[in-house]
Amino acid sequence: MDALPHYLEPGEDQPFPDPRPFDDDGLVAVGGDLEPARLIRAYGEGIFPWFSEGQPPLWWSPSPRGVLEPKNLHVSRRLDRTIRQGGFELSWNRSFRAVQLACDERRPDGSWILPEMVEAYGRLHELGHAHSLEVHLDGVLVAGTYGVQIGALFCAESKFHRVRDLSKVALVTLARWLGDAGIELIDVQFQTEHLAQFGVVEWRREHYLERIAGLVGRSVDLRRLPVGGV
Repeated sequence: MDALPHYLEPGEDQPFPDPRPFDDDGLVAVGGDLEPARLIRAYGEGIFPWFSEGQPPLWWSPSPRGVLEPKNLHVSRRLDRTIRQGGFELSWNRSFRAVQLACDERRPDGSWILPEMVEAYGRLHELGHAHSLEVHLDGVLVAGTYGVQIGALFCAESKFHRVRDLSKVALVTLARWLGDAGIELIDVQFQTEHLAQFGVVEWRREHYLERIAGLVGRSVDLRRLPVGGV
């Protein structure tokens, strides 16, 4: 029989349950809060929050999990040519909140980037645990992505674009910069047909948890990455 979600009290230092006994949907806990320590613990144990307005925090560890190893990144010739031609500016951690808010635009299926999520991940960013990559054209933010780092694991949260192909540029640049910095695994939560073309694969939860256990204790500094080129 699959395990039932645990209830977490806000403000209390309660451990998350082991995700392994839960069903593939992976709802492991309900409640708690979005304080930095709880978020860092969650990501380090293969769990992330995902909930809608009016709900308490819902904590998930689904199976399978979409992941990308930077060493296995695949870039098409056309996209590689677009990147090499440039014409855009890349930056790191310049506009974290702007990227967050842009990722919430035009979502027909509703928003999960709620005001409390914006504030919570903004605090993680201030503490050096969350990062953003931005793409600008003529000084205007036109694409970007952001996520949470725990050791040599980077958990990508969302991305956006306002100009064709530039979200792909952001994704490829992110994978290349992170790989060069020492990140060994990028968690994208779910594989899609679009992401599969870049080398994203699916791992069963047990394998994912085994792999991240050896990554989250590593020391990788992402506060300053090379910018201006790929």
